[in-house]
Amino acid sequence: MYQERISRVLAAMERMGLEQMLVSDPDSIWYLTGYDVFPFERLYAFYLRKDGQHKLFLNKLFPVPEAPYEQVWFSDTDDYLAILANAVDGEKDMGVDKDWPARFLLPLMAHNPSCKYVLASDCVDDARACKDAVERDLMREASRINDVVMERAAAYMKEGMTEREVADYIVAQYAAEGCDSTAFLPIVSYGAHAADPHHEADQTRLKAGDCIVIDMGCRKNRYCSDMTRTFFCRAADPKYAAIHDLVREANELAESMLRPGVPLCDLDKAARDHISAAGYGEYFTHRLGHFIGQTEHEKGDVSATNTTLAKPGMIFSIEPGVYLPGEFGVRVEDLVLVTEDGCEILNHVDKHWKTVG
Repeated sequence: MYQERISRVLAAMERMGLEQMLVSDPDSIWYLTGYDVFPFERLYAFYLRKDGQHKLFLNKLFPVPEAPYEQVWFSDTDDYLAILANAVDGEKDMGVDKDWPARFLLPLMAHNPSCKYVLASDCVDDARACKDAVERDLMREASRINDVVMERAAAYMKEGMTEREVADYIVAQYAAEGCDSTAFLPIVSYGAHAADPHHEADQTRLKAGDCIVIDMGCRKNRYCSDMTRTFFCRAADPKYAAIHDLVREANELAESMLRPGVPLCDLDKAARDHISAAGYGEYFTHRLGHFIGQTEHEKGDVSATNTTLAKPGMIFSIEPGVYLPGEFGVRVEDLVLVTEDGCEILNHVDKHWKTVG
């Protein structure tokens, strides 16, 4: 499995004209090696070479990996950047990660001034974007748990509860289901708070007539889920119920179009045009979706400017919304998996509006 992933990255490097690359993102290193370390402030890198002579650079504080590649060890007091500089080819172009700290990159550049450094994260990120069979099953399981906990949260909510109470309940239910953690802090927004797509749950209490946006995700066996549903407390204002129907229709329209070869920008346009035709286009203030996997936002999105064609294995969100400042907000979000001939919707909680409390 890992060798196949490395081979995909090496092929992408070759297309960029690169014979070597330093991968520093811990999630990407795990993806390529199965070795799990969070380095904190310390240097940590997986060195990929066209000839297969890969090396893992790591501090002696870390456990010893079992791997078919060389391990280069150093301590906190060693000149580890000199060790790194001497172990790579200082005369050939070097691919580097987008987030590698300047405190490592700049000294390496000074050690090997003849080397040209190239932003090459896409070599790994594009490979990670298309999930293999193992990853697809892990993503399905994380979404299954998200479905279960969303339905529990809907049944739990009662008039008078605070946003924070509901958010804390969701976190506790993830723990009860054996999740590693949340993928992000649950967003629970009542009434006018729902007009802020990233509102942080506070002590506001639920009132009859409020809309309720819940955006939540867990992390299970390293892989994340993400889903949003919008409810109403006791009763729904007809205007807001109609907007909810509009947003749900935009979500379903985009999902119905998804299959291999469809430009991702076309999905965004279809959902956005549907909302705009009803007069709410200016209130759909974000892109239609984002990629997801080991982290809740991975490289890649579903937006007006992304002409990338959908490929089997891609997993991303479809999450149109309408946000009326100071008044109301609604979002309907699923995760979708591009299959060989269409798409699989990973969330199964009913998307029609319902009342709670």
